[in-house]
Amino acid sequence: MPAVTISDFAVLPSIERPAPTATRRPVVSVTSAPSGFEGEGFPVKRAFAGVDLRHLDPFIMMDEMGQVEYAPGEPKGTPWHPHRGFETVTYIIDGTFDHRDSYGGGGRITNGDTQWMTAGAGLLHIEAPPEELVVSGGLFHGIQLWVNLPRADKLVTPRYQDLRAGQTALLSSADGGALVRLIAGDVAGHRGPGSTHTPITMIHATVAPGARLELPWRADFNALVYVMSGRGQVGPQGTPIGAGQLAVLGRGDVVEFSATVDADGRGQRGLEVMILGGRPIKEPIAWAGPFVMNTRAEVLQAFEDYQRGAFGRELPHSGASALAG
Repeated sequence: MPAVTISDFAVLPSIERPAPTATRRPVVSVTSAPSGFEGEGFPVKRAFAGVDLRHLDPFIMMDEMGQVEYAPGEPKGTPWHPHRGFETVTYIIDGTFDHRDSYGGGGRITNGDTQWMTAGAGLLHIEAPPEELVVSGGLFHGIQLWVNLPRADKLVTPRYQDLRAGQTALLSSADGGALVRLIAGDVAGHRGPGSTHTPITMIHATVAPGARLELPWRADFNALVYVMSGRGQVGPQGTPIGAGQLAVLGRGDVVEFSATVDADGRGQRGLEVMILGGRPIKEPIAWAGPFVMNTRAEVLQAFEDYQRGAFGRELPHSGASALAG
């Protein structure tokens, strides 16, 4: 799991440990992500499955893509498909993905890179492994997150952000045992490169066995912790959490968790987690496939606009018949 890393955390800015009087966020729920398939058949874990959207707001969906070791000829992507009314964030930890959309956005993202696509008024896009990866096979692992847009921004002009791994803000925990990759938002006076319509924070952290990470967290944000690998404890009560599980946290000023050290030696690679938070939009959600709007009528209008070819200036060469997620 390379993403972007550094051998000596001591050279990084350190996140000061929050004051003892700060309120640690309690655990509201822990759920396990079911497995499924997306696009042309690549495996995913549905991180938000079974969680009430009110706890997720402003987030809609998150898939952990892989981790999978493809044989030659096996790597898969998604066909051309539309989106409207939200933003898609694709973060690649291992492997390579190519993106192209009908507004001219696109590029190649690989270990530690992020593509941030604001679908807004509507576009078509495609995500696929490059031909050389299809031929060779190899490791693939990433995250795709859907971030809702408020009513006032549902129909903004689409935009594409190409965030390179080297732009990610790298921080260390107070005890020096955790690497914090700040992709978007603010933490302890530091800011990630992602520019968002909806105020959010997005972090990928690596926590060494036995280490503890305490992050100051905006009181007006929600807080979600998703474990990609390893085992640990989350919240002030030390609630157990492991790979493929999501913790929804309650109100407070601090998000905290630690990585388990097992007597039998398991878990020695530490804990790999995504930490998400955002200011809830608190608006009605009407969601059907690739469209996330406020009313059913707006969703039906999205389908109609898509069918009449109104989703972008550039049309895909292969057509756009599939309504994929």
